[in-house]
Amino acid sequence: MQVLWQIFTSFFKIGAFTIGGGYAMLPVMQRDLVDRLGWLDEQEFLETIAVTQSAPGAIAVNTAILIGKRMAGLPGVAAGALGVVLPSFIIILGIAIFFQNFLDWQPAIHFFAGVRPAVVALIAHVAWKMGRKLITGRFYLALFFAALAIIILVPGLHPVWIILSSGMATVFWTASHRQAAEEGE
Repeated sequence: MQVLWQIFTSFFKIGAFTIGGGYAMLPVMQRDLVDRLGWLDEQEFLETIAVTQSAPGAIAVNTAILIGKRMAGLPGVAAGALGVVLPSFIIILGIAIFFQNFLDWQPAIHFFAGVRPAVVALIAHVAWKMGRKLITGRFYLALFFAALAIIILVPGLHPVWIILSSGMATVFWTASHRQAAEEGE
């Protein structure tokens, strides 16, 4: 029961105190799940993020479900998912009830204008940390620049095609290098 409460409170805190969602949550998740609780090491965290961002749905919910399952099975799934979703639900419900014209309210407009640069900084920080750990050789560096070029040159292309293409390129590259290594022995 204590593990379920810990899963719920950890993801509730992540959901409640991370503005910007998605990738802006990653530093908070890493600090809590890796550094504070020790549920994952850094490599496992990166692998979890790779899996959860590839699956349909919100990265925070997917991560809560995956970690919840790992830590406590199906009750952990419920605790993690409820924990990460409940803060947003409460906040949106409060806005809907108490602030009929919230987005026209000048303090809210100014607050979110100030939050945007911080969210971009958080995302850039996560990209930098993940990039340093995941781009480990020339092939991965070339794959990174190829994906970046495609994103810039073909702005309407759905990200799933870039993800699938990168994954397939890595499968073929790894297979060809494994075969070359076996032939060289």
